[in-house]
Amino acid sequence: MIDQDTSPSDEEPRQHTPEISFNFMPYLGTVISVAVLVATLFNFITPAGLFSTNMEYSLSQAIRNQAYPQLAAATEAPSSDRIGIVAGHWGSDGGYVCTDGQTETDANLAIATFVRQKLLEQGYEVDLLKEFDSRLQNYNGLVVVSIHSGSCEFIDNSATGFTAVPSLGARSQPEAAGRLVNCITNRYAAETGMRFINGSNEHLTTWHGFEEVNQGTPVVVMEAGYLNLDREFLTKSPAKAAQGIVSGILCYVRDEDPAAGQVSP
Repeated sequence: MIDQDTSPSDEEPRQHTPEISFNFMPYLGTVISVAVLVATLFNFITPAGLFSTNMEYSLSQAIRNQAYPQLAAATEAPSSDRIGIVAGHWGSDGGYVCTDGQTETDANLAIATFVRQKLLEQGYEVDLLKEFDSRLQNYNGLVVVSIHSGSCEFIDNSATGFTAVPSLGARSQPEAAGRLVNCITNRYAAETGMRFINGSNEHLTTWHGFEEVNQGTPVVVMEAGYLNLDREFLTKSPAKAAQGIVSGILCYVRDEDPAAGQVSP
């Protein structure tokens, strides 16, 4: 029998486990996307009332700002003393045009000019804006109010009064816009004696500025009256109409009770 050579040179080589290096960065985007998706689904399936509106807003903003930091600047804290007043249709078209040449733009601009002057006297910085003013893009201020007027045509005897609409669907702070509109409707009614029409039309609810103004700034668009039955008031008492709007804005920025001074229709 021949003996086998068992010298160390014939032993099988040892297996070495390679070191694994894991780079997390390429997967960061996926992780963030999943987090946003989960947060969105959670918002849909969570029963109403489990979390407060403020908590939901804070959570959603935190997730959005982490995922998309470039969008964080689009929702800024309101400027401390800046107010935007839009004269409806100014610089664009005449709005409603009556048979005698009276235009909605003229009525709107007269009221808006008085609003600006009265707010300046209160120490605020006020921008008088055109309908499609470039400054509306990401406008950051305490509030933006867009002033319009109703039709010149006779509709019926009930077509008298004013209306105001907040942007609730697209804004990041609907509760702020809601309180602003409550302040304006109550103070305007108290100052002018006009009745509030609890309704709106597409002309108001789809106003382009809702999507243009910075998401942290509450926006309200209003019709100060009709150019038919309310025409005398709108054209001969623009300062009085303006005072109602100013009182509403001050009610909001001073955190006053919106119901104080309410006048029943």
